Amino acid sequence: MSAKTPANRRTAWLIGALCLAPVLASYFAYYVAPPAGHTNAGDLLETRALPDPRLRLLDGTTFQLSQLHGKWVLLVTDAAQCDSACERKLFTIRQLRLTQGKDMERIERAWLISDSAPVAAPLASNYKGMWFVRAADSDLLKQLPAASTPAEFFYIVDPLGNLVLRYPQNTEPAKMIKDLTRLLRTSRIG
Repeated sequence: MSAKTPANRRTAWLIGALCLAPVLASYFAYYVAPPAGHTNAGDLLETRALPDPRLRLLDGTTFQLSQLHGKWVLLVTDAAQCDSACERKLFTIRQLRLTQGKDMERIERAWLISDSAPVAAPLASNYKGMWFVRAADSDLLKQLPAASTPAEFFYIVDPLGNLVLRYPQNTEPAKMIKDLTRLLRTSRIG
């Protein structure tokens, strides 16, 4: 019987080690080598409702952001004298919407024009369906989070009017498409 005792102890220790190994591995993975933590390419913002001031469209009609509630909104801001970076943003949000296929009807696009200068006529015709909103000196522009200017970012507003994501203007469109597709697939609103 004394010859079996060391073998039984080794077996018991081996079984104990096998049971303890997954627990130790999980602690190691969580505390020493944690996963990246997020899968979205954009900056997830603290969800908060945007202000809803009365603004004007290019044709002078009254506009409020609340008119777009119930839809996801791709939002950009820039001066009326739209340079090449501005045009690239307008083109990008148009294409982002188109890539969503049957879900593109769930998305609106808005350009918050940050001054009162005239907008070139070809821009309005090239981007039909986009909301061209005069927002100079509005609270809405002031609430868009940015280190220097909101013109450096794309923003996504949820169907309840909350600002949820932002992307630097040089973000790869493929990454934005992936995030937008995931949002539309998982969202039960909008």
